[in-house]
Amino acid sequence: MSSIKIVLKDVLEQRGKTRYWLAKETGIHFKTIDSYYKNKIKRYEADSILKMCIALECQVGDLIKIDR
Repeated sequence: MSSIKIVLKDVLEQRGKTRYWLAKETGIHFKTIDSYYKNKIKRYEADSILKMCIALECQVGDLIKIDR
């Protein structure tokens, strides 16, 4: 069965950034960033994903993958 996987951890590591940096840069609570980072988020917020993409200068497809 396929599922959606958030790969924020990989993107942050590639860019040498931390969850703390992303939280400060986007204004998103650290706990929320941490949930995305650990792929434990249950509800994807378009606004949060947009802010992360802008801060990380990436596309939505860089953060969200289909896990087959």
